[in-house]
Amino acid sequence: MNDTDPRLLLLHPDDNVLVLRAAIQLGETIRIEGVSIDFTRNISMGHKLARRNLKTGDKVIKYGAPIGSASRDIQLGDHVHLLNLKSDYTPTHSLDADAVEFSGSSKP
Repeated sequence: MNDTDPRLLLLHPDDNVLVLRAAIQLGETIRIEGVSIDFTRNISMGHKLARRNLKTGDKVIKYGAPIGSASRDIQLGDHVHLLNLKSDYTPTHSLDADAVEFSGSSKP
C-alpha cells in the first residue's frame, strides 16, 4: 500500500475496501496506491472507500471476508455504502432519503 493516504486503513491484505481513520473533506485530494482521488463531498471516519474498481455483483471484501456485493459498478476511491453495496445476508435499509451517489473521481 505504498503511496496511500495514512488516514486509510487496510484491515486485511485481501480487502478491496479501505476504512477511513479520519474524515475526508469536500475538495481534498488523497492518494490510494499511487492514484489521486478528488473528493466532491465530506466522508466521515469509519466509512469505506474502494481500494480498486469493482463491477456490479463483485463481492466487497472487508476483514478478509465478503460483507456483501456491489449493487452497481464502483470506481477506485468511491464511497462504498448503501447506494452501491447490498448485503448478501440481510435486507439493506437506510434512514437517509437523500443519499448521495459516490464521493470522488480518480485521476491517474
